[in-house]
Amino acid sequence: MKPAAAGCALLGGLCLALCLGGARGLPRSSGDSEWRKLIMVHHWPATVCKEVEDDCKDPPDYWTIHGLWADRAEQCNRSWPFHLEEIKDLLQDMRIYWPDVIHSPSNRSSFCMLQKLGILPSGNYYQVSDIKDALASLYGVVPKVQCLPPEQGEGVQTLGQIELCLTKDLQLRNCTEPGEPAGSWRGAGPARPTRSLEVCEDGPVFYPPPR
Repeated sequence: MKPAAAGCALLGGLCLALCLGGARGLPRSSGDSEWRKLIMVHHWPATVCKEVEDDCKDPPDYWTIHGLWADRAEQCNRSWPFHLEEIKDLLQDMRIYWPDVIHSPSNRSSFCMLQKLGILPSGNYYQVSDIKDALASLYGVVPKVQCLPPEQGEGVQTLGQIELCLTKDLQLRNCTEPGEPAGSWRGAGPARPTRSLEVCEDGPVFYPPPR
């Protein structure tokens, strides 16, 4: 990845630090349950708020981190204790880039991603293929782009989430390989709404402006 792109990439700075911390805490088990890749998930708060039926409190107007998981995180050892003091030096940045969108503070920050590629939130529609191609040109790998499907009566899907995948050595890799299912990653959080994010279909997509 070019240095100029890296300066604005989501895996720069804070994200890479969080990847490193997360990777050290994930067990490498043997057999069929061994994880193969890390999934760094980013979401667009305006779409998340729509997904949870506007149950948001002053959401951020920039792309935020949803989570970092191994691809088989549901089989990880959940008995390991979590010690907050181990991440105290990251908390200030996490409150900005990894906020609780539904109960978000009013902090505002510029978080360059699609903007770097000339793709901006607006009332106009983009093509999903253009977004995928733009991200692939920046990162050199194929990400996974997810959308909120249209409700009955609506005409277009809404851009909501982007996954970037890494190897165990924290190198960017394609999120899917030939023969691998292209389902959306949910992580280990609570159950999602009935109308939830899924892999975008080819065609037009709405990238909603912040409220």
